[in-house]
Parts: sequence; structure tokens; C-alpha cells
Amino acid sequence: MNKKTLLVVVGPTAVGKTAFCIDLAKRLHTEIISADSRQFYKEIPIGTAAPTAEEMKMVPHHFVGNLSIVDYYNVSIYEQEALKTIEQLFQPKDIVIATGGSGLYIDTLCNGIDNLPDVDVDLRKHLQKQYETEGLMPILNQLQTLDPEYYQIVDKNNYKRVLRAVEVCLQTGKTYTELRTQPALQRKFRILKICLALPREILNERINLRTEMMLKSGMIEEAEALLPMRNLNALNTVGYKELFACFDGKYTLDEAKEKIKTNTRRYAKRQMTWFKRDEKMLYFSPAQIEDVYNWVMQNTELQQVEK
Repeated sequence: MNKKTLLVVVGPTAVGKTAFCIDLAKRLHTEIISADSRQFYKEIPIGTAAPTAEEMKMVPHHFVGNLSIVDYYNVSIYEQEALKTIEQLFQPKDIVIATGGSGLYIDTLCNGIDNLPDVDVDLRKHLQKQYETEGLMPILNQLQTLDPEYYQIVDKNNYKRVLRAVEVCLQTGKTYTELRTQPALQRKFRILKICLALPREILNERINLRTEMMLKSGMIEEAEALLPMRNLNALNTVGYKELFACFDGKYTLDEAKEKIKTNTRRYAKRQMTWFKRDEKMLYFSPAQIEDVYNWVMQNTELQQVEK
């Protein structure tokens, strides 16, 4: 399989990955593997900007709407299933596209699961109790002291990742960053990586417009239907958290809308911070589809085919 290529296309939310990858996949006559940890869930297609049924008819997508929010799933299971699917796709194809904005899932797909220690049960119980009684801020402050590098990129709204990082630091005496950056596994296929990027002002405007469109397209009704399951981890996501607070009377709908825009912009900034760690990443504008196609052809053994 050493002639096979996985083309990884990442980028911040709202940059235009879906349309770009569909166009590129059609040119390359291939299929798409999603590495978006929220687009897996079939109940939340609007709020996660998942590819539509029409878009998935244009190019087959894998790992989109394949789970329920009540299903147990993690990055380790994803790694196993995605690698199996990629291997199957490589039978007839020489290139497959993987795309998403979830840095952890992209890194795991390319490099394997980090070699982290097993859980210290007592330490986990202690941190969980601290979180339940004091909230997340004291634990975030602890993480900033123990591992300032990981503190800069972690999703600070995802308490499980924050607790796990602090747990590892305290358990090992090393930083979570150090343990996460062990030598990568060597995959049996070649990996090329690109990141789609836009000037911040343009990306922010796209985020604002997409938020308005989501809310008009049924995201409010989508969130209302999920209110009884609001504590599930799959719904610990920008958009739903703000709407749930709106339903509780903490915000007006207009206030919730503005908070969604603000928090999405912050999330996009964290995504770019994560992607910039990768020295092998090349950067393109979403408008540079021809440039990317030509670059892929020059860096693989693919034969030029009719577009």
C-alpha cells in the first residue's frame, strides 16, 4: 500500500471544508472520510453543519450520521474503524480524502493513539469531586500551571479533556503535551496534509452568516427535541449549550445567537492553534482548488484523469 495516499484536509469551522472536499473528491474520483467528532451523530446535522443528503449523493462520505448521540464512542474506536474503511477504499482507489476540524481525531488517524498511562481511580475521583464542587475554573488554572502548552489548545469547554490532562500531569510528573507527542506510528500509506485558511475578518463573517443560516434552518427545533438528553457529551457543543441556556431563561434568543457566534469564533481560533503545531501542514485558501489539485497530482503517482 506504499503507493496509496491519504489526503488530509483540515481547517477551522465555517472555512468551507465540505464544499472544497466534494469538489476535490470529484476531480480525484475518490471518497471522503469524516474526522469531525460531532458530525458522527445523526440527531444534530444542522448544528454541526454536516454534509447534506444531496452533498453525500455527489460524493460518498463515511462517518457522517453513522451514530446516535446515546452511543458510546471514542477516538480509539474511531481509529480502528476509520483505518479499516480506508484500507477497503484503497483496494480500488489510490487516494482517499480525510477531512474535519477535530484535531484530536485527525492526529489519531495519522499518528495513532497517544501512549498515555492507565487511569488512577482515586485521583480521577478526587478531580471529579473537585469539578462538581468548585467548577472547572480551578482545574483549568491548575492545567495552565502544569502544562501551559496544552492549556493554549485544549477545548476549555470540554471538562473531560481538561480533567484528563491534569490527571496525567499529576499522575506522571510529566506534561500532557510531552506524553502526547511520542514518536508517531508509521502508517502503511502516504499522508499529505493541507489546511484551508482565511483572513480572520473573513472567517468571522462566515461564522456569523452560517450561525444565522443554521438558526433559520431548524437548529432551534433540533435543540428543543434534544433538551431531555442535554447532559450527553455529544451535546456539550457550541450552539446547543447556548440554546439550552436560552430555553432555561438565562438568555434571550438574540443573546444566545450572539454567544454562539462569539464561542464559535473562539473555537475556530483554537482549531488553528492546534493545526499550526504540525510542521508538515501546507496552507491554502478554499478558493485555490486548482492549485491543490495540481499539487496533489505532482506529489502522488496518480494519473491525470478527466475532471
